[in-house]
Amino acid sequence: MTNPQNDYIMYKYRINRIKRINGENVVMTKSIDRRAARQHALELLFEREFRKDEDASDIYRTAEDTRELETDGLTEKLYFGVLDNLDETDRLISNRAVGWKTERMSKVSLSVLRIAVYEMKFCPETPFPVAINEAVELAKTFDDDKAPAFVNGILNGIAEDLGLKK
Repeated sequence: MTNPQNDYIMYKYRINRIKRINGENVVMTKSIDRRAARQHALELLFEREFRKDEDASDIYRTAEDTRELETDGLTEKLYFGVLDNLDETDRLISNRAVGWKTERMSKVSLSVLRIAVYEMKFCPETPFPVAINEAVELAKTFDDDKAPAFVNGILNGIAEDLGLKK
């Protein structure tokens, strides 16, 4: 039997917590800034690299419950969107990462690249320079000193490949 205060409704890109308030089920959602949403998506994708045998939704729910991960629609869209389009994003990355296989890349750099490529290819509401800048900032924060230049170079090449640079 499930506890109605902690039940989840799963949508393709959305998981909302349902709470019972005054005898009625109320969908609880949170809004966080876009940079924080990208960081949370990065954490989830990085974790997924080490838990590939587990269901992506289970990883998301566990992180949300055990770490009290604050998420909103963008975190969910990025995390599940990257996973749903992994072959396409990895193909675009591989085409520009000459001499590098995705398996050999830093897991942080790879996760950062995947988020940015997903945004550039599948999220027209995000200007590509913003996606690139945010990815470089994540690389500066969470990866080694060489990662920001590596990420920037690959993403600028992918922007050209996608016809985003005029």
